[in-house]
Amino acid sequence: MSADLNARIQRLEDRNAIIDVVIKYATSIDRADWEGYASIFTDPVHIDFSEAGLPAADFPRDQFIGFAKQGLEAWDARQHISPNHVVEFDDHDPDRAVCRSYMYAQHYKKGAPGGEFYLMRGSYDNHLLRTGDGWKIHSLTQHISWIEGNGQATGDKHAS
Repeated sequence: MSADLNARIQRLEDRNAIIDVVIKYATSIDRADWEGYASIFTDPVHIDFSEAGLPAADFPRDQFIGFAKQGLEAWDARQHISPNHVVEFDDHDPDRAVCRSYMYAQHYKKGAPGGEFYLMRGSYDNHLLRTGDGWKIHSLTQHISWIEGNGQATGDKHAS
């Protein structure tokens, strides 16, 4: 095979692997698979959920996973949908990419005063690095377009 064809195949394989990481972000949350969730991040990881009230910061991976687990397991049910993936590779470093994706994150808490449902819509900017263990998110920014429902149903103001 030519070098050009090999590079094109590698790019397709990388794109699929990157999208799999971003989808695993959503499905791991919904399944409460915190080990799987942790596996998609570098250590440390930069998280910017400032639009939802969590200021941007670098976190040790386990600290961020603990934060997510505490806030998200308080809901009786969660469903995170991650469509419309656009992958952009760094022109100067083949081991870096950004995957932009939409966010549709619905949460349910049975019998919660003020409403049982909470829905966030927006997008994520997932900055990824190729590591020895595959592609990992090293920086994640959440953008909120609009919110509906009761974000305080569990008493936690940082749902995602």
